[in-house]
Amino acid sequence: MRIATPTRWLTVLATLLLLCGCRGAYFHALNARAPERAGERVVYDPREDLSLDLYRTDTPNAPVVVFFYGGSWRNGRREEYRFVAAALAERGVLTLVPDYRKAPAHPFPDFMQDAARAVAWARAHATRYGGDPERIFVIGHSAGAHIAALLASDARYLAAEHLQPRDLAGVVGLSGPYDFLPIRSAEVREVFDDETRWPASQPVNAVDGDEPPFLLVHGLKDRLVEPRNSESLARRLRANGIPARLHELPDAGHVGTLVDFAKPGSPLLREAMQWMEEQAATKKR
Repeated sequence: MRIATPTRWLTVLATLLLLCGCRGAYFHALNARAPERAGERVVYDPREDLSLDLYRTDTPNAPVVVFFYGGSWRNGRREEYRFVAAALAERGVLTLVPDYRKAPAHPFPDFMQDAARAVAWARAHATRYGGDPERIFVIGHSAGAHIAALLASDARYLAAEHLQPRDLAGVVGLSGPYDFLPIRSAEVREVFDDETRWPASQPVNAVDGDEPPFLLVHGLKDRLVEPRNSESLARRLRANGIPARLHELPDAGHVGTLVDFAKPGSPLLREAMQWMEEQAATKKR
């Protein structure tokens, strides 16, 4: 008999609870295991009444992470992801988890505009909260990884906030959809409701050489977002001269990358931290 590891049990629990619609119970279980850190609610976009949770760290002039959560661009709340933010803050990272507008009421590209405003807020206010505005990383899981990747590859969104992709120190994408045309799912079609904009919704199509470095993590047992998405984006980035590290986890599914990333003592989080330190050092040269 094969004995399941704690991570394997959490992954199984995640799948069962999310399939059963018990999203709140799943995130409650993960947050119960997280370090005791509370986030501070800050309104980053008064026009749309959008807030973020900010997690401070004791490290001075800390790197900054803006974390975009998943949920098929339709679901999710920033409070559910304390376990991710607390893990990063424990590692010396000033961490922001913004909410963004959701489909179907707010289809693409509304949430991209929100993401750009969240990053602009982070850059403008990082110093006040002990962070380094020159070391801002965007990290996302699933739909959040799509948002992070498109923000860093299609310059139009950050340009609206007087920023550019190279103002970011790097991108970490966990189980992200980056190359998923044609769109067959009825629910996803509600998110990307204008078919003429489909090509512009794909991060792989936006890569042109002005991107920051990428770390792409994908589980080879992911049946929701196929690993070929990360493989395709990594190839396109490298072809345009952008450093792109692809880390494929043989035993991880779609949720497993996020569980592995945020668990205590995570090798994946340790790798991501080391990678971010390397990118930050390169950016300062």
